[in-house]
Amino acid sequence: MKIKRIEHIAVAVENLEQMAALLADKFGIGLEYTEDRPTTRLAMLPVGETYIELLQGTTPDSGATKWLKDKGQSLFHICFEVEDIDAALAELKAKGTPLLNEEPVIGHGNCRIAFIDPNATGNLLFELAEMPKDGHAGH
Repeated sequence: MKIKRIEHIAVAVENLEQMAALLADKFGIGLEYTEDRPTTRLAMLPVGETYIELLQGTTPDSGATKWLKDKGQSLFHICFEVEDIDAALAELKAKGTPLLNEEPVIGHGNCRIAFIDPNATGNLLFELAEMPKDGHAGH
């Protein structure tokens, strides 16, 4: 599998606007776009070739909401950009790696994404993302 870069580092936050304002004020990291997903609101803030993704749950069953309740505001996952997510998932399956998504789903910015079971990765949550050929929908 070819990992191109760390696409983003996701942080579960209690208040997306407040954290985005803090990052802008303290570090000069500007907001590129926000996006509403079915159970989560997210914000993408570029840092060089990588992003900080802020995640705020909008429903009680959101992964970000559950994470905040259990662990508080903190690192949620690391996302690797891959050239071919189908090949990457096939490679992981061949290695016996359990996946949370057996097939890619549509995620942030219209990327094709999949999560790896954290039980297989030292209890860290990793996401794989294949960028849309025409760039992020939010760009």
